[in-house]
Amino acid sequence: MEVSGLDSDGRQFKNAGEMWREQIGGDGEGEQHQQHKKTQWYREGISYWEGVEASVDGVLGGFGTVNEADINGSEAFLQTLLSDRFPNAGKNQHLVALDCGSGIGRITKNLLIRYFNEVDLLEPVSHFLDAARESLAPENHVVSDMHKAVNFFCVPLQEFTPDTGKYDIIWVQWCIGHLTDDDFVSFFKRAKVGLKPGGLFVLKENIARTGFVLDKQDRSITRSDLYFKELFSQCGLHVYKSKDQKGLPEELFAVKMYALTTEMPKRIHKTRSKAQANRPCIIK
Repeated sequence: MEVSGLDSDGRQFKNAGEMWREQIGGDGEGEQHQQHKKTQWYREGISYWEGVEASVDGVLGGFGTVNEADINGSEAFLQTLLSDRFPNAGKNQHLVALDCGSGIGRITKNLLIRYFNEVDLLEPVSHFLDAARESLAPENHVVSDMHKAVNFFCVPLQEFTPDTGKYDIIWVQWCIGHLTDDDFVSFFKRAKVGLKPGGLFVLKENIARTGFVLDKQDRSITRSDLYFKELFSQCGLHVYKSKDQKGLPEELFAVKMYALTTEMPKRIHKTRSKAQANRPCIIK
C-alpha cells in the first residue's frame, strides 16, 4: 500500500511496505529470519492480551462503557443484513455464525446468540476463551435450546480454516489489526470456503483517518478505509453494505462496519436508456 503512516511513538513511515519490512522482515532477508520476526510479531500480540483481565473492561481496553453503543450499532447493522439476505431467519432457516476474535464471548452473548441457532467462537487467548465458555454455559446463560454456543476454538486467525459451507455470517471484530497484510488476505481467502451460499463476512474495525497507525504495545495496525478496500480487493471480496458506528467517545478511533460478499455486486440495468427512448419506433 502506497500510503504513509505512523507508529504509536509518532514515528513516520513513507508507506506500509516500509513499516512491514521493519516489523516482519522483507526482501533481502533470509526466509528463516523473516519467519522468526513474524512469529515474534504474533507472539508479542498474544502476550499482551494474556496480561489483560478477562472482563468487558479488559477486552475493550478500559472502555467498557462503549459496550452498549457497540452492541446497539452492530444489532442495527445485522438486522438489515438478515432482512436482506436471510428473510426466513427465525422461521425455518437454521442460522450459524462464527465469532472471530471472540474474546470473552461479549458479542456472542449480547448479540449473535439471539439471532443465530449456533455460534462458534474463535479466540487465541486461552483465559478469554475459558471465560467465554463459562459465561455461555447453559446453566449461566438463559437462552433457548434453539440458540447456543457450540464450538470454542483456541486458534489464531492466521492458522484457522473453517469447515466448508458451515456459516451464514462470519463476524470479525476488533482483531483483524493483529494480522499482517499477507495473513489478512490469506485468512479471508481460506475463510470464504466456510460461508454458505449467500453468506457474508461482517468486519467491524477501528479506522485510521489516513494510511495506518501501528500500535507497538499490542502489535496491531489500524488501517484506513482506503487501506481496507485495497485488501478486500486482494481477497476477492466486495463491500455489500457499510455503516459508521455512532455514539463512541471522540478520543477513540472511528469505527466502521463492512458487510463483505464473495459475489460481484449486481449492476442496475435500466430497461430503456434515454437514447433508446428518443428513437423513432414502430407502434404495434
